[in-house]
Amino acid sequence: MSTTTINATAVDAMSSPFRFADDLGPAKVVHVTERSTGLRATVVIDNVAMGPAIGGVRMATDVTTDECFGLARAMTLKNAAAGLPHGGGKAVIAADPMMPIAEKERLVRAFARSIDDLREYTPGPDMGTNETCMAWVRDEIGRAIGLPEEIGGIPLDEIGATGLGLAVAIDVGAAHIGMSLPGARVAVQGYGAVGRNVARFLSQRGCILVAAADSGGGIVDPYGLDVEALVRAADSGTVADHPAGDPIERDAIVGVECDIWIPAARPDVLTIDNVDTVRAHIVAEGANIPATPAAEARLHERGILTLPDFIANAGGVICGAVEYAGGTKADAIRVIDEKIRANTSAMLAAATADRISPRAAATRFARQRLDAAMALRRFN
Repeated sequence: MSTTTINATAVDAMSSPFRFADDLGPAKVVHVTERSTGLRATVVIDNVAMGPAIGGVRMATDVTTDECFGLARAMTLKNAAAGLPHGGGKAVIAADPMMPIAEKERLVRAFARSIDDLREYTPGPDMGTNETCMAWVRDEIGRAIGLPEEIGGIPLDEIGATGLGLAVAIDVGAAHIGMSLPGARVAVQGYGAVGRNVARFLSQRGCILVAAADSGGGIVDPYGLDVEALVRAADSGTVADHPAGDPIERDAIVGVECDIWIPAARPDVLTIDNVDTVRAHIVAEGANIPATPAAEARLHERGILTLPDFIANAGGVICGAVEYAGGTKADAIRVIDEKIRANTSAMLAAATADRISPRAAATRFARQRLDAAMALRRFN
């Protein structure tokens, strides 16, 4: 196994990903390769001023170091904004998450062993990994969050932690613009663990799911789609296989007419090239960094309320922090609601009072906490 550890302070700021480096981080970047397993992975520890970093392990064939850094920075801001005693970090493994389970276990265990010495980083599940993967990690190195309930974890996907937090943020955002949730039309891009759960929570609030998409395609029905039937279709293939509604191209969901549009897939799905096709009143960011800065600025110019990722989708990491501290499932549900409701309300109040975007207000809020923590601790 080959492991390369890079201290951000020693690298030219123009070299990837350090062209994005600033006074927050990244503190450390680790590249790992192992010939025997085919492991290729990167870990970015962005900032640990608030405490040891926690952040998910993403597995996809096309992940990059730049993506890893962007996700790690989102975790720094997310954890700070949520008031968690944790810094931000992220890991990516360049591999097909649909590989045979035995091969995946071998790869994840190899990754875990490679980060044993990175004590300032505790991994959790993310796109392409799950609770079982985190059980393998903990078995190898003794630390992970997002574990199966059988070994002391809080079942993140069972309670739909990220989707729950996203629904709470939408509650607050809808009230802020005077939108009634019963009858509100919802479109979800990415019908995985986050997308399907936020669809469930919003349907319980009276919303109507009118469109959904995943990697295999999309489907739309202005009269409403069955949330659970779509889950079954996605589990057996793709939402596009659902017999009701009309099939659409996967990326066409960006332009579906709705009240609430939820990107819950990969980064940068909204760009300056397609953002003007969005026809919604609220964009609630279920994925991390789903919009480029230019696209998000354009949404704000158009008067579309954007609920930024590190505020709205913090339910998963809040759940992980509660688990890390020894809390229960009931504790996690309560803390997710309390923190995201309070943080979304504070963000929108500040954005309105100062006439700035919600992201600018949220970033300022998180940055104030980070600056205070960095002033109290040795940070390099």
